[in-house]
Amino acid sequence: MQPFGEDTRQNSSAGDAGDRRWEQLAPGVLRRRLPQWDATVGAVSVEGSDGGDGGVLLIDAGSSLREGAEIRADVRARLGNRVTRVVLTHPHFDHVFGTAVFSGAEVYAAVGAAELLSRSAEVLRDDAVANGLLEDEAAEAADVLVRPHHAVSGQLTLDLGGGREAVLVNVGPAHTEHDLAVLVPGSPDVVFCGDLVEESGTPQAGPDAHPSRWPAALDRLLALGGEDAVYVPGHGAVVDAEFVRAQREELAHRFASYGM
Repeated sequence: MQPFGEDTRQNSSAGDAGDRRWEQLAPGVLRRRLPQWDATVGAVSVEGSDGGDGGVLLIDAGSSLREGAEIRADVRARLGNRVTRVVLTHPHFDHVFGTAVFSGAEVYAAVGAAELLSRSAEVLRDDAVANGLLEDEAAEAADVLVRPHHAVSGQLTLDLGGGREAVLVNVGPAHTEHDLAVLVPGSPDVVFCGDLVEESGTPQAGPDAHPSRWPAALDRLLALGGEDAVYVPGHGAVVDAEFVRAQREELAHRFASYGM
C-alpha cells in the first residue's frame, strides 16, 4: 500500500472512464469520471449577484496540472463561467494535484488538511509516481501544491446565489484524517462522497485511514442525503442510498477487528 493509500487499479476502469465526459446529475450539477484512476470531479453552477456573471464550485481538482487545466476548460465551455471555489474532499494526490490551475479560486478542505498538504508535498509526489503519474508531472504539481484557504470543522453552508446552497460537512476521520463531503440540495439532492464511497473498486484503506470510524462516517452521509439522494463516489458510477448502506456493512465487517 502506498503512503497515502491510493493503489494502482491496473486501469480496470480507465479505458471506459476516459471516454465518459460530464454527466448532469441535477440542474446545474455536473460530474465527470477522469481517466486512469477513475476519480470523480463535480461542478456546481453559481448564480451571479444582481444578474451578473456567476462562477462554478468545483469538487476535487484532478491528479495533475494537465488534468486540472482540462477540467478548467471543460467547465468553462459547459457552464459558461470560471471556477471560483474549489472543495477538496480529502488530501490524496489524485484529488488535489490539479488545484493550482484554478487561479484566484477560494479553496476549502477539512480542518487540518492545509497543514498536512504544506508538509507532505514530497510524499504526495512519490505516491503519485508510484501509482503511475509521470515524474515530471508529479514534481510540477507538488511544487505548486495549494494550501486550502478555508478549514471546515463541523459544517459550513456556502450561499451559491439564486437560492442555491452547498453544504460542506467534515465527516472524518475515516478514509483519511481529513474527509469532507458536499451536499448540493436540489431535485434530486446530490452528495459528493469523496473516497468514503467507491463504486469501481474496493475502498482503499492506507496508513492514514481510520477503519474503525469509517462505518460511522457513512452513517453520516446517509443522514445527510437521505434515501432519495444521488451519491457520487470518489471513484466509479453514481450510486444510491442502498449501495452506500451495503458498502457500510461490508466495511464494518472488513474492519471489525480494528479498535477505536
